[in-house]
Amino acid sequence: MRPVYITRLSKYLPNEPVTNDEMEQILGMVNGKPSKARSIVLRNNGIKTRYYAIDRNHNSLYSNAEMTARAIQALLSRTSQTMADVQYLSAATTQGDLPVPGFANMVHSELGSDPIEVASFSGVCVSGMQALKAASQQILSGEKSSAISCAGEFASRLFKSTRFESQNHSPGFDTEFLRWMLSDGSGAMLLSDTPNPKGFSLQVEWITIKSYSGSYPLCMYVGKNGEEGKTWLDYADYQTAAIEGAINLRQDVRLLDNMIKLGVDGFFELIDQGQINPKEIDWLVCHYSSEFFKGQIKDLLQKGGLEIPEEKWFSNLTTKGNTGAASIYIMLEELLYSGKLKHGDNIICMVPESGKFSTSFMSLKVVGSEETNTVYEPREVAASEIRIESGELGEWMIRQLTRVWIDFENQLNQVPVVRKIYDGKLTKSDYLLLLKDLRQQVIDGSQWISRAASNISIDIFELRSAFLTHAGTEHKDYQILEKNYGKMGGDMDDLINGQKNIGSEMLSAWMFHQAGKPNPVDLLGSMFIIEGLGNRMAGYWGEMIQKQLNLEDDQVDFFVYHGVADVNHFKKLEQALEHPLMNREIAERIVKTARITAALYVKQLEELGNY
Repeated sequence: MRPVYITRLSKYLPNEPVTNDEMEQILGMVNGKPSKARSIVLRNNGIKTRYYAIDRNHNSLYSNAEMTARAIQALLSRTSQTMADVQYLSAATTQGDLPVPGFANMVHSELGSDPIEVASFSGVCVSGMQALKAASQQILSGEKSSAISCAGEFASRLFKSTRFESQNHSPGFDTEFLRWMLSDGSGAMLLSDTPNPKGFSLQVEWITIKSYSGSYPLCMYVGKNGEEGKTWLDYADYQTAAIEGAINLRQDVRLLDNMIKLGVDGFFELIDQGQINPKEIDWLVCHYSSEFFKGQIKDLLQKGGLEIPEEKWFSNLTTKGNTGAASIYIMLEELLYSGKLKHGDNIICMVPESGKFSTSFMSLKVVGSEETNTVYEPREVAASEIRIESGELGEWMIRQLTRVWIDFENQLNQVPVVRKIYDGKLTKSDYLLLLKDLRQQVIDGSQWISRAASNISIDIFELRSAFLTHAGTEHKDYQILEKNYGKMGGDMDDLINGQKNIGSEMLSAWMFHQAGKPNPVDLLGSMFIIEGLGNRMAGYWGEMIQKQLNLEDDQVDFFVYHGVADVNHFKKLEQALEHPLMNREIAERIVKTARITAALYVKQLEELGNY
């Protein structure tokens, strides 16, 4: 039997944190009336912020499968592995985007990777642990050496006010309760039969799951109306089922005490069996849907003679919300990268479920060395860094450009030279090659931008300044780059007479082609990518390169300069995007051009040295 290690964790939380005051503005007031239950539920659950994958117009910005795939992409960006190295994928959710096929298949589809064995798990919170146990057993048995387990939740779309306004009665407390409890998000874990060569890993010692469904009634469910045995599929049509409220997600709050009691009883049972030694618990990572329930759990543990100090409890419920099956992933991700762990720490995870009552527990041991926990990780970019204020059209552009940027960053993180930067493995020759190949494209930058500016017509003449400003900074860029190359001991003749690599040829050809068109305002999308790379990533890369190669400032300030200067350049771009003549057609062209530029920029970095 092989050992099993969780070597990387990741999460994906959509959009910006939503405060308690903002919740009803996004979910909407049912029939224009504020909820009477909201303040009561929020006062008890203690949640301060959570995340929603819908906007204020109730549009779904992602699918559940897409959010979960994004968590996997973020996971792989933290390692040198790709999906081609992963042999098994298990995925869990309370409710997928489609009733059929399985959720894991839909996540795999979003990833677009090669054929792989998958397994889908559905239920409520414990399904995330079921997916994790399945992946763990694949490695434990020796059948697989690497696996990914993931979970995603998209609860907010079940609670849009419009869902209830066509029903023949207002949503009862069993639905209102969940409306203010649940939120969206996803998480993923990379499992392996070997620990991380750098930093901490979590060794999986055991996972135990038990269902009590044979002894207890339904507590949390969707697809059934009241006490009747009829399910949503038994109605004459789907519309009638919806009107009758059979598709509402419900929770019988009168039964929730059973979940707490069963969870604590399961905890004591594991102690009696010798699987848990209370004196050796360093961290208790406990999923509970409300701070109110945490108090009940602590009280019952104390009555059984077990008191776990507050400093050993770990939860991020108050800041990340209740993300159901994904919660254990999102909690462990934060704990692993918090800097709070040390080698040898014992972590007990507890995830109960109220669907028809189940419990799950897991024991983890921290292995590795804090001194080696210095792997550079991709910087997470918040959507708020894209600031466009133009009403509904502006909101649409924020969503689209944010998605383009996230996809671009995920692709960048897999490029070999970028992975070397994050893994601390960049060499001097790697850096010289990067500077040499970037220089050939940067030289062209001011030229295509100037050509674009010359093709701006008089009715949108003020946009020309955005292009001309960009052209001036591009001219300065290549001078700084050449200085860095020379200070690194590079051959200046080789640099100045260098060729574009295949990717740079493609990027420059596209830019000049677009710049020659009348009113090429869609190149604002190109500027969004290129300036955004400087604004968000270049400075960060420069700091890591300088540290890894022990460089002086004048050897790396091409990258560091961008991290400061492009903040101001980007503001000018945002002003251009807010032009009064901006319309949906132009906005769509800008977004498409951003996507193309992102793909070509990645190609340029992938083709370093290929002339």
